[in-house]
Amino acid sequence: MLDKLFTSPPLPTPSINRSTLSFAAVTNFPPSPDKLALLLDKSSSIHHLLQIHAALLRHGLHQHPILNFKLQRSYSSRGRLDYSLALFNRTLNPNIFFYTSIINAHALHGLSQEALFIYTQMLFEGVQPNEFTFSSILKSCSLEHGKMLHSQVIKLGFDSDLYVKTGLVDVYARGGDVGSARLVFERMPEKSLVSLTTMLTCYAKHGELKEARLLFDGMVKKDVVCWNVMIDGYTQHGMPKEALVLFRRMLAAKARPNEITILTVLSACGQLGALESGRWLHSYMQNNDIQVSVRVATALIDMYSKCGSLEDARLVFDKIYYKDVVAWNSMIIGYALHGFSQDALELFHEMCRIGLRPTDITFIGVLGACGHAGLVKEGWSFFNAMREEYEIEPKIEHYGCMVNLLGRAGRLEEAYELVRNMKVEPDPILWGALLGACRLHGNLELGEKIAEYLVSHNLANSGTYILLSNMYAAKGDWEEVARIRTLMKDSGVQKEPGCSSIEVHNRVHEFLAGNLKHPKTKEIYEMLEAMNGWLKAHGYTPQTEIVLHDIGDEQKEQSLEVHSEKLALAYGLISTQPGTPIKIVKNLRVCSDCHAVTKLISKITGRKIVMRDRNRFHHFVNGSCSCGDYW
Repeated sequence: MLDKLFTSPPLPTPSINRSTLSFAAVTNFPPSPDKLALLLDKSSSIHHLLQIHAALLRHGLHQHPILNFKLQRSYSSRGRLDYSLALFNRTLNPNIFFYTSIINAHALHGLSQEALFIYTQMLFEGVQPNEFTFSSILKSCSLEHGKMLHSQVIKLGFDSDLYVKTGLVDVYARGGDVGSARLVFERMPEKSLVSLTTMLTCYAKHGELKEARLLFDGMVKKDVVCWNVMIDGYTQHGMPKEALVLFRRMLAAKARPNEITILTVLSACGQLGALESGRWLHSYMQNNDIQVSVRVATALIDMYSKCGSLEDARLVFDKIYYKDVVAWNSMIIGYALHGFSQDALELFHEMCRIGLRPTDITFIGVLGACGHAGLVKEGWSFFNAMREEYEIEPKIEHYGCMVNLLGRAGRLEEAYELVRNMKVEPDPILWGALLGACRLHGNLELGEKIAEYLVSHNLANSGTYILLSNMYAAKGDWEEVARIRTLMKDSGVQKEPGCSSIEVHNRVHEFLAGNLKHPKTKEIYEMLEAMNGWLKAHGYTPQTEIVLHDIGDEQKEQSLEVHSEKLALAYGLISTQPGTPIKIVKNLRVCSDCHAVTKLISKITGRKIVMRDRNRFHHFVNGSCSCGDYW
C-alpha cells in the first residue's frame, strides 16, 4: 500500500483559461510570483488550481518554494491529496515546512500509517522535525507510535511546547491511557482552551465524569465544544438527567447550542422518556432558526419514538424532503418498539419500493417487529433474505432478535439450536434472552443447562442468576433459590433495582419499589389506597404467585402494591389533568401484575397510559394493551 502511495501518480495536464486568471499573471513574462501566490490563496476550486498550476509550469515556476508549497497545500485542502503528494515527490530537497505540510495533510485524512512513513523518510533525509511537525503527526497516530514519538519530543526538547503537549494528551486519551494523559496534562506549565477541552474529552469519553465535571467547573472560559463534551459525557454514560440539567445551565449562561448539542440533548430526552423536555427543545429549535437537517430530524424521530409519541415521530418523518436510509430505519424501529409491527413492515416494503437498500440496522427493526407480534414465519424469511437477497451477514444483534422471536413463541429448542450453530460467538445478552424464554415457558431443564454453561465460562451476570433463581422459586424449590442467592453474594453480583420514572412539568420523578422519599409521598400512598379500592371493585385479584419470595400471601400483596410502576402511576394521577395521557418509563420488564393493574386503571380513569419497559412500549387504553398480552 505504501509503495503505491509513494509512486507519484501522473498529474493531469493543466489547461489554462485566461478569462478566469488575472491577465498579468498569465501574460507577463515572467508573471509576478506575488500575484500567483495571491491567486492560489483565493482559488475556490480544483479547476482554478489546475489553471494556476499550468501557469507555473509554462513559466518555469513549478519549483518556486513559496508557490510550490502553496499549491501542494491548496490541493490537499480541497481533497486532492494525490495531487499534493505527487507534487511533493517531485519537489527538490523539500524542507521541514514541506514535510510538515504533507504529514499534516495525511493526518487530517486519517492516514496515520502514511504520515508516519513520511515522517520516517524525513528523518532518513536528515531533516529535523519542529514543534509543528510533532503536533501534526500526533493528530492521528496510534498509542504505540505516540509513545515512541513522545520519547523523540523529549529528546529534541519540544516537551514544553503547548501544542505538542496538547497533541500528546490527545494521543493518550484516544488510546485509553487516561493516567498518562492526566500526567502530561498536569505537567503543562500553561493550559489553553484546546488543551483543557482535550483533557475534558478524555475524562468524559472514558466515564470519569467526576473528574470531568471538576475540570469543567474550573474552566474560566467555556465554548460550545466544552459544553457539548460534558453534556455528551453524561448522556453516553447513563446519566441523562444530569445532561438535561447541564443543558439548561448552558442556556442560562447564554451559550448558543449547535447541531451537536441538539443531537446529544435529544438522545438524553430519549433515554429518560422526557417527552415534555424533547418537545420544548424541538420548539426552541424552531424559534431560534436552528436548521433541522436530516440528521437532526432523525434524532427527533428517535426521541419522540422513545418518549412514547409515535404521532410526533411520524410528523417529523413525513416532513423530511430527502429521506436517507437512516431516517427510514429510525421510523421502522420506532414502530417496532411500540409493537406496531404491521406499520413497521409496511414502511420497510415502501422503503424498498422507492429503491433504498436496507442496512443491517433496518433488519434489527424488522426482526424486532416480527418478535413483538410473534411472526415466526416472516421473521425467518427476513433473516434468510439478509444473506441471500441483500448480502448482509447477520450480526449478533440479528441473532438476538431471532432468539427473542422464537423464545417468546415457545420454540425453545429451535432457538437453542440457532445459538449453538451461530457463525459468531454468542454473548451473555444472547444467552440471557434464551434463559428469559426458558423462565417464561417454565423450561427449567434447558434453563439449568444454559446457566451452567454461562457460570462455567465466566459469562454469567446478575440477570443470569436472577432468572435461574426465579425459575426455582416458581417451582417452589427454595433450597435452590437460597443456593443461587448465596452464589450471587459470593460472586459480588448485585441485582439491578427496578426503577420507574415519570415526567411532570418538565421534571423527571424517579421511584423505587416502596419509595418513601418523594416530597408527595403522603398523597401518593393515599392515591394507592384509592386505586386498590377501584381495583377490588372491578374484581381484581393480586397475582401473588409472581412474588418469588418465601413469604405469606398478605406480605406478597403488600409487596405488589408498592412496585415502582404503581408509585409512578399514582403520582401521575395526582399530578396531571384528568383525561390527559400518562407516560411512564421502567428500567426493567414490567411485571404481569403491574400490567394487569395498568390495564384496569386505564379503563377506570378513562386515561391513556403509555409505559416503556426494557423491551418495548405498552399503550393502555380502555382496559386493553397494544401488546395484546404478548410481551
